[in-house]
Amino acid sequence: MEALIIKATEDTPEIIFDPENEVFEISNVSLPENAIEFYAPVLDWLKKYMKNPLPKTVFNFNIEYLNTASSKQIFELIFLIDKINEHSDVLIRWHYDAIDEDMKSLGVRFTHLVKVKFELVEYEKDEEEEEDDFEF
Repeated sequence: MEALIIKATEDTPEIIFDPENEVFEISNVSLPENAIEFYAPVLDWLKKYMKNPLPKTVFNFNIEYLNTASSKQIFELIFLIDKINEHSDVLIRWHYDAIDEDMKSLGVRFTHLVKVKFELVEYEKDEEEEEDDFEF
């Protein structure tokens, strides 16, 4: 199956769904003007992948920030991933910054809505990264 690769922009996440290399990741921020339109090809790709998934699939969500419209679309993605879990051994890893209680609680909420295995992965942002994020 052809990989789905969408490069990150200032307002949209990077999405890499690459079965050949066993990479399934969404990262960066998700603030698209039209979340439904942005995530439509991602949902379509997952529906195709659902027909013939790898025996094991690990989805990594490493989203730093998302708006309400994006969280609804992410739920749709997770719902489809839950269906893939019926035909494959699936794990979702929800990565969140240790100081970001909102992203942690969103991940916890998702764990209660689906049957797929879910790992909450806490990380701490490097001080150097935090300095790079600062703008004058």
